[in-house]
Amino acid sequence: MAQLSAGSSDVPDLGRRQFMNLLTFGTITGTVLGGAFPFISYFVPPASGAAGGGATAKDASGNDVLVSQFIAGKQKGDRALTQGLKGDPTYIVVGDGTVLDYGINAICTHLGCVVPWNGAENKFMCPCHGSQYDTTGKMVRGPAPKSLPLAHAAVVEDKVSLTPWTEDDFRDGSPAWWA
Repeated sequence: MAQLSAGSSDVPDLGRRQFMNLLTFGTITGTVLGGAFPFISYFVPPASGAAGGGATAKDASGNDVLVSQFIAGKQKGDRALTQGLKGDPTYIVVGDGTVLDYGINAICTHLGCVVPWNGAENKFMCPCHGSQYDTTGKMVRGPAPKSLPLAHAAVVEDKVSLTPWTEDDFRDGSPAWWA
């Protein structure tokens, strides 16, 4: 009867065993991480707002927002939804004969819904889960964890130009979390 030796091809050597263990461990780890990533990312608020350079605000038709036409027929404090930085919906607020120096990103910090302005309540109210924001976009009622992001709004050659807001939040003095 033939005896098996350590050098025989019938007995796996240590290299093959380590390779099989590594392959098994890698497969299990990849499967667990692949399933855990969507679960964990669900609990992280969506990022939005100000990164990179500026942009000219666009209306619903994709045309540049011209201040002379924009403020015509509008009262002080009126808000209009435009396309802002990174294509995010951004409210431009009418001041005394011009636009205010900030825009309010309309993406809810809870789950990313677009937050409409409710003129009757004089605040932004998210239709998805009831988050509420005051006239400047500061969070007044959750479940949203943070206030709405801001952008600088300036008039450049009769167009509304939006640039990233990186300074402290004027509403509560906290650092700009969206920057």
